[in-house]
Amino acid sequence: MSEIVDVYWSFRSPYSRLATADLLQLRDDYDVDVQLRVVLPLAVRNPQALFDPSNRKPPRYIAMDSMRRGEMLGRPVVLPTDPDPIVQDFRTMAVSPDQPYIYRLSKLGVEANRRGRGVELADRVAALIFGGTRGWDQGDLLKHAVADAGLDLAELDAAIAEGDHLEEIERNQAALDAAGHWGVPTMVFRGEPFFGQDRIDTLRWRLDRAGLTRRTP
Repeated sequence: MSEIVDVYWSFRSPYSRLATADLLQLRDDYDVDVQLRVVLPLAVRNPQALFDPSNRKPPRYIAMDSMRRGEMLGRPVVLPTDPDPIVQDFRTMAVSPDQPYIYRLSKLGVEANRRGRGVELADRVAALIFGGTRGWDQGDLLKHAVADAGLDLAELDAAIAEGDHLEEIERNQAALDAAGHWGVPTMVFRGEPFFGQDRIDTLRWRLDRAGLTRRTP
């Protein structure tokens, strides 16, 4: 039976977007089951942790650094504004109680993972959202991104309409906290957290140290 790597991941995080290609490669290289554990962004879970209107340095740095990191990796990041997955007033940093995008996206991620295509959906949908596409929620753009992940958007939407997906998201958030972290992406292997897109190499080192089998090319 394959070992499990749990990946705590958010549809609003540019670093989560940057991680998916490496996670797919990790799964190809090792005998591991990579499980997408979708959580809500900090902007919804705990906005005070990141968005203090008197201190705009953290979000400014994240924006600058994620775009720089994307350029370095050859995975350009364009921070989404039309629409942003989170409805937020950036003048006051206030997060709206009405969030039509992030809850749907997060539930779609949960359902995709239940169908064994969680990382694939995260990869394709995040590439759409952070790819500079205006109106990524309009027309068939999201439908095509989901199809690229091997899934049908209409089927996923039907499944999340009456499912317990929000409860699973809440369990994921509790599990992330229990693992000793709060941010995304965080990979957890045998209870050990590895926070950040730039820690996947460290995770690979740990898998080697744990004696996991590398797949033959």
